[in-house]
Amino acid sequence: MALEDGQRVKLAADLRLTGSLTLTGDSPAAEHAVAGSLSLAAGTEGTVERVDEHPREPSQEVREYERLKALLDDFGPQMPPASRRQLEEQVGSLEAEWIAHQEHAYRVTVRVRLDNGFVLDDVHEDLFTSR
Repeated sequence: MALEDGQRVKLAADLRLTGSLTLTGDSPAAEHAVAGSLSLAAGTEGTVERVDEHPREPSQEVREYERLKALLDDFGPQMPPASRRQLEEQVGSLEAEWIAHQEHAYRVTVRVRLDNGFVLDDVHEDLFTSR
């Protein structure tokens, strides 16, 4: 699902956030880390404040597909038939990897301000559903 800024969403699953917490500001306790956890229930609603797309690095197979496909497109008609056929087979064997990369070329994260005041930032968009 593609989320957009300003869209109303709700959590698709229960979340439990754990780790060390650091107080902000001029609090004297700000120097000490505190361990803690926070649970948020599925169905908690909020508003999308920002959507970020992060390009994924292509795998070695994807880079090889691009290289071989460019070679085939540029020089295929001039190649001897056996060489062209071998190159076409190599390209074909890497095509599934290429298609998978195209479908998941970006990792999408969001910043959502929940109605209870909490903000979830840099979380995967699949944690939310449309309201």
